[in-house]
Amino acid sequence: MIFTKYSNAFRWVIIIASFAIVSLILWKTYEFFQHFKEEERTKMENWSFAQSDLLKTDNLNENIGNLPLKVITSNKTTPMIMVNVDGSVDFNNIDNKSPKDSIYIQNLISKFEKENKPIEVVFDGKLFSTLYYGNSPLLNRLKYYPLALLLIIVLFVAVIFFFYSSNKNATQNKLWSGMAKETAHQIGTPLSSLIGWTEILKSENVNPDYIFEIEKDVDRLKTITERFSKIGSIPTLEVADIVEETIDSYDYLKARSSKLIDFEIKTPNVEIPVKLNKQLYSWTIENLVKNGIDAMKGRGKLSIEISQLENNVMISVSDTGKGIQKKDFNKIFEPGFTTKKRGWGLGLSLTKRIIEDFHDGKIKVLNSELGKGTTIQIHLRAN
Repeated sequence: MIFTKYSNAFRWVIIIASFAIVSLILWKTYEFFQHFKEEERTKMENWSFAQSDLLKTDNLNENIGNLPLKVITSNKTTPMIMVNVDGSVDFNNIDNKSPKDSIYIQNLISKFEKENKPIEVVFDGKLFSTLYYGNSPLLNRLKYYPLALLLIIVLFVAVIFFFYSSNKNATQNKLWSGMAKETAHQIGTPLSSLIGWTEILKSENVNPDYIFEIEKDVDRLKTITERFSKIGSIPTLEVADIVEETIDSYDYLKARSSKLIDFEIKTPNVEIPVKLNKQLYSWTIENLVKNGIDAMKGRGKLSIEISQLENNVMISVSDTGKGIQKKDFNKIFEPGFTTKKRGWGLGLSLTKRIIEDFHDGKIKVLNSELGKGTTIQIHLRAN
């Protein structure tokens, strides 16, 4: 209870603490890098002093021991180029073939000069040569350590975010599934009562046409109940004629829609067997038709067309409504996205899930023009 109450504060504490720790690590890494760089410079300065001592030995014929020679030969890693006053060049820890290229040498000198300040080798008060040296392989690897650390941290944060987001979505889906099943359960009681009243009306010599329409609505309520009861579970698919199922949904919606809507349907004269869940497919058609009617504000033309190209079946639902901006073609299928004042933004997201997740199909905005209308197309595979 306490954690729930202060969860937002705990989250910010963790974020700030993580930021502080990462900043401290990066700062310490930078300090270590600078310290290591200073040590390398000291080593190269000692190398220049040893070089001066060797020059002194050669000129005065003195023996000052093996220390200068050991210092000079001890450098096994740091790349260096020594440019003498006479223009000759000596190098160490550089590819033996590359230094033959004068352009390559000049590029290396420029690079080394940017990495480290050159060191002058002075003998008897006169400049003998200039030492250019670069960062050792270890120092170069250390230079990229903060980037690697940041990458690891970003990946770690991404994993945490993905886990948190997935967990949150799973909880929300569980909540919606529970609400849907409870809705189906609640509808069941008045639905049973309506079925009973229908039987009573049949015995009262009521106009059969009225009873027929009531029975169609009762069957529709049964279908809606089945839809809600299936949310949260994997629906069962069976082979059905998609032409017949589409016409059934079309006829039901046409009879209960405004007479100001001009309905049109174009279908092949042959059966097209497709693996469907009939209740969920009719829900899809209903959502698309109702969205089209809303876009036309109850007045206009709504068309449904079924076509087939080899094993691909296309169901197109077109309206003459207000249209959709191109930037919103994909957004309209996202949960919560709606252009209606009282809409929840769930209809098209459910439609997308029914088609793509349950029927392994595709749904998209085929075309749309502001003020002229929209066509949404479903792709399914024929059985």
